[in-house]
Amino acid sequence: MAWILFLILVAIVLGIIGAVAHGLLYLLVIGIAVFLVALALGVVRLRKGPPVR
Repeated sequence: MAWILFLILVAIVLGIIGAVAHGLLYLLVIGIAVFLVALALGVVRLRKGPPVR
């Protein structure tokens, strides 16, 4: 779960830098892609259910 939160944080930082910095629009696109991957991983992890011990 920590990896998913880390990926979301990275996506937010890349998105902000990509939106603010002139000429770094590709960082915004990469940030969006990382965010979508993090969401997909989160959904897959939630659908699996809690780990069995």
